[in-house]
Amino acid sequence: MGLIEFSKLPVNTLVGADWKTFKTVTKGQHIAPEKRTKFMLTKMICRLLSIFTPIQERRYQRILANTQLEHDPVFILGHWRSGTTFVHNILAQDPRFGYTTTYQTVFPHYILALQGLFKPVMGWLMPSHRPTDNMELAPDLPQEEEFALQNTCPTSYYLFWFFPERMQEYCDRFLTMKDATPEEVKDFKEKFEKLVKISMWNSRRYVKDAQYLSKNPPHTGKVKTLVEMYPNAKFIYLMRNPYTVFESSRSFFTNTITPLELHSIPLDQMERNILRNYMELYKAYQEQKKYIPEGNLIEVRFEDIEKDAMGLAERLYKELSLPGWETAKPYIEKYIEGKKGYKKNQYQYDPRTVQLVNDAWGTVLDEWGYERL
Repeated sequence: MGLIEFSKLPVNTLVGADWKTFKTVTKGQHIAPEKRTKFMLTKMICRLLSIFTPIQERRYQRILANTQLEHDPVFILGHWRSGTTFVHNILAQDPRFGYTTTYQTVFPHYILALQGLFKPVMGWLMPSHRPTDNMELAPDLPQEEEFALQNTCPTSYYLFWFFPERMQEYCDRFLTMKDATPEEVKDFKEKFEKLVKISMWNSRRYVKDAQYLSKNPPHTGKVKTLVEMYPNAKFIYLMRNPYTVFESSRSFFTNTITPLELHSIPLDQMERNILRNYMELYKAYQEQKKYIPEGNLIEVRFEDIEKDAMGLAERLYKELSLPGWETAKPYIEKYIEGKKGYKKNQYQYDPRTVQLVNDAWGTVLDEWGYERL
């Protein structure tokens, strides 16, 4: 357990944004009166830390800007609460896979410089487990890169964590990018490419033949853009029982983000947002997966991973032609063995929840063979 409980955070994660991004994403936003102290403290710390952001930029231009990735990334896709974290953690045991760390997601501008100062403090303060599902947290563990993107560019869907009133707008602009401007798409591409290069330097710069491993649910809605950037990227798409996904998402989005919000919305509005945006993400993926070259995509039900995680890992390496299975196998096996006995959240589906899911996501239930309740 860290010094600060997640539910009592005095600031939100915008403390790690550069000053230009902070000003852009907060300009004209509604800040609830009871959140003003948190906002001002976040703003003050962000402004102070931003003094040091040019140090990393200079180093990046000198040592990384002109480098090329040896391999296109592997992307783990799927709606939140679909098992993406578990699969990410499994594959990250492979010593050739690089990734974005938890520290980097909060402080993406302080990786090439000042990490030795900030990271120990973060490890001392942060909670040791994720509040929603008890998954382990630590500064150097792999994390989804959207948290870093929200602190580096104003085109991240995760801005709704701070401003949930605009959740649907951010979905259409930054999750599926159907309403994004050409300038916003270009900004995303540039910032993501930079993030990947820094992540690889940070996590695997001494590993020959290293490859970036991405776990980021928002990427599910921008497959076409990712293939434009990385034509030979590999994709793993996860599907999970929609009843569980809704119940877990509702808990996650109404509890976990509460300490980060700068205003709030009623539960029924959050439910409507979850139901709508799930289908927007699902449809965007179904429409765009045709751009993935044959042999570069595998689709998996999370329930099958739970039954045989080791067998699924081997299947991923084989079907996606990923190198190094024999080397990675003992590391992956050790991790999976260590997770046996882990108790995941158990959900009881009340009639109202069942009706909401049946009405909104019934086609997904049928397409993926999940029995309607």
